[in-house]
Amino acid sequence: MSAERLIYLPLGGAGEVGMNAYVYGWGKPGQERLIVVDLGVTFPDMDSSPGVDLILPDIAWLVERRDRIEAVFITHAHEDHVGAVGLLWDRLRVPVHARTFTGAIARMKLDEQGASASALRIVGTWPEMIEAGPFHVSFVPISHSIPESAGLVIDTPAGRIVHSADFKIDLEPVVGERFDRDLWAEVAAPGVRALMCDSTNVFSTHEGRSESSLAPALGRMMAEAPGMVVATTFASNVARLATLARAAQDSGRQIVLLGRAMRRMVETAQECGILTSFPPVIAPEDAAELPRNRVLLLVTGSQGERRAASAQLAQGSYLGLSLKEGDTFLFSSRIIPGNERPVIRIMNLLSEKGVDVIYDEAGTYHVSGHANRPDLATFHDIIRPEVVIPMHGEHRHLREHAKLAESHGRKAVVATNGMMVDLTKGTPKVVQYVDAGRTYLDGTVLIGAMDGVVRDRIRMALNGHVTVTLVLDEDDKPLGEVWCEVEGLPAQGRSRAPLSEVLEAELTRHVTRSGRAALRDEEKLDKELSRLVKQTAMNEIGKKPEVRVVVSRLA
Repeated sequence: MSAERLIYLPLGGAGEVGMNAYVYGWGKPGQERLIVVDLGVTFPDMDSSPGVDLILPDIAWLVERRDRIEAVFITHAHEDHVGAVGLLWDRLRVPVHARTFTGAIARMKLDEQGASASALRIVGTWPEMIEAGPFHVSFVPISHSIPESAGLVIDTPAGRIVHSADFKIDLEPVVGERFDRDLWAEVAAPGVRALMCDSTNVFSTHEGRSESSLAPALGRMMAEAPGMVVATTFASNVARLATLARAAQDSGRQIVLLGRAMRRMVETAQECGILTSFPPVIAPEDAAELPRNRVLLLVTGSQGERRAASAQLAQGSYLGLSLKEGDTFLFSSRIIPGNERPVIRIMNLLSEKGVDVIYDEAGTYHVSGHANRPDLATFHDIIRPEVVIPMHGEHRHLREHAKLAESHGRKAVVATNGMMVDLTKGTPKVVQYVDAGRTYLDGTVLIGAMDGVVRDRIRMALNGHVTVTLVLDEDDKPLGEVWCEVEGLPAQGRSRAPLSEVLEAELTRHVTRSGRAALRDEEKLDKELSRLVKQTAMNEIGKKPEVRVVVSRLA
C-alpha cells in the first residue's frame, strides 16, 4: 500500500465565482480521512438553467465516502459559502463548525431542512483548535464584507495549510474585525506548506480601500438627493448596511428594510452583538406617510434577482411603496459576472420612471470585500507558503494569481473543480480527476445537472412543443382524426393555414394509410409520428419542435 498523502480537492469555487466547496484529506490513497470547507451555492440564469432556484455543488463523491468525513467548516455567512449547508447536510450527516454569526445563519438553513439540533457546533478563534481526525483546525479572524469572516489554519501530518477564504486587507472595516498582520504572521511562523488563496480581484492593480472610506460620499449623496433614496447591496454586507443607515440618519432620513434576507441579516447581526448602534427602522406603511426626502429604503436584489425587492420596485410597487421621478436608486455593490443583463434591465425600468440610477463603477459608493493584486502579494509575503494554490475565481483569475505568486519566487498550482492535488511533499501534482458537476434546487427538489430536466426545459424553450393525441379502437383502427396541441410555436406557417391543422391533416393521412401491424407497434408509431411532426413543422415554420405522442387504446 502506498504511503499516506495530503490531498486537496475543490468541488466548487475553483474556476468560478461562487458555489464554494473544498475538500482536504489525509491517509493512504483511497482511504483518506476528509474534512470539507464551505458548502455554498451559486445562482441560476435563464439561459443555462431556466426555472432553477439555486445551484449547488455535486457532492456525489463525498456521499460515497461519507463514513470517512470528519466535519464541515464554514468560513463565513455569504451564500456562496454557507447557502447549501442545510440542503446538503442530510446526505453527509457530519458536524458543522462555524463562528457565532456564521453559525446563526447556518442554523436557520439547517432548521429549514429539519436537521438535527446537534449538527451545528459554535467555535472560538485562534489559538483554539478543533480536532477532526488527523486534522487540527482553527478559525483565524480576517476582514471581509461580512462580520466574523475567518481564514482557516489546518494542521496536518504533512504540514500547515492556510485556507484564506474570502478576505481583504482592511484596517477600519466599520463592522467586524480588522485585518491583523501580526496575528497572521504568528500563524505563519512555524512554516506553511500551502496557501489556498482568494483570487477574485487579482486583476485590480491598486491597493484595496477600506469600508470606512465610503461614509463621506454616502453622506453627501443622502443629503443632496431631492427625493426618496433606495440603496441595494448584498444583504450579508452588514458593514455597508451600517454605513448607509448612519448616512441616512445624519441626513434626517428614516430607514426601511425591504426583503426577507435584509431584515434577517440585520436582526441576526444585532442578536449576535455585532451591530450595536444600527439606527431604528420603520415599517413600509409608516414610510409612505413621510416626505420622500426623509426616507431611505435598504432593499434586496443587487444582482437583479427576479423576486427581490429591487425588481418589484422597478416593475411597479412593493409593500405599498413605489418610486417616481426625482428619486435616487443606488447600486452599492459589484455586479457578479453573468448577472449583467438582469441588473441592467432593472436599471432601465427605473430610468423609465424618472429615477436617477447610480451604479458605482468608479468606487465612490462601493469598495470590494476581496483583496486586490497588491494586497494578495502582501498576504503572500506574510504567510510565506511553500506553494500557492489560487481559489475563488474564474480560470483566468486562477492563472493570473499563479503568475503573481511565481513572479515572487513561489511555486503555484492551478487546480480547478474536480482536480485532486497531492500536497504531501515537493511540487504538488494532480493525481486524480473527480466529476465535479452541479446540483439544481428546482422548487423543493434536488436534481442532477445531467438528469435531463433542465436540458428538456431548455429544448422546449428553444424549439416549442407539440403534443400529438391519437385514439385507437379495440381493433387498432383510428377513432377520429389525430389531434395536435401546439405550444410556443407560431400559429401559422408558409401555407397560411393554422399550424395545428396542417399537422393534424398530415398525421391523419398517415395513420389512415397505415396498416394494423404498424399501428400496434407503439414504439415505431411514436417515432414515425414524431418524425412527421418535425418534418412538417420544418417545412411550415423552419423549426423542429419537441414532440410528445399520446396513443390511447379503447379496451
